[in-house]
Amino acid sequence: MTETIVYTDGSCLGNPGKGGWAAVIIKNNQEEIIFGSEKNSTNNRMELTAAINALLKTKESEKIKIYTDSKYLKDGIEKWINNWKNNNWKNANKKDVKNKDLWTKLDSLINKKQISWEWVKAHSINEYNNKVDILARKAASAND
Repeated sequence: MTETIVYTDGSCLGNPGKGGWAAVIIKNNQEEIIFGSEKNSTNNRMELTAAINALLKTKESEKIKIYTDSKYLKDGIEKWINNWKNNNWKNANKKDVKNKDLWTKLDSLINKKQISWEWVKAHSINEYNNKVDILARKAASAND
């Protein structure tokens, strides 16, 4: 089985403000670029939205590796989400989890797929991380 490689990023001008997200999906040496924007969002919401939209483009049977520069996204999936679910979507401080609508959507997608998550340093020498960063910022700034 070939592995699908995904790079995601989110951007927000103002935070909160105009938001943009982007993903590059690489499968069988073919790249698919997706991106979008929202008039009022946050950086974290755009990071989650990028991952959700990328996963919607993949099949359940695919093995997927997602690269993100968002510790919020990676830690949320790998460290926090199970506790949030067990605590009725409350965080360790008994407060409602921020962005619950997106976390629940992401949770429903990851439970049906074989996914590994990799953190990549932002604004580094990684070609694809830089590509999605530029696309997400363009999407955010084009949202007038």
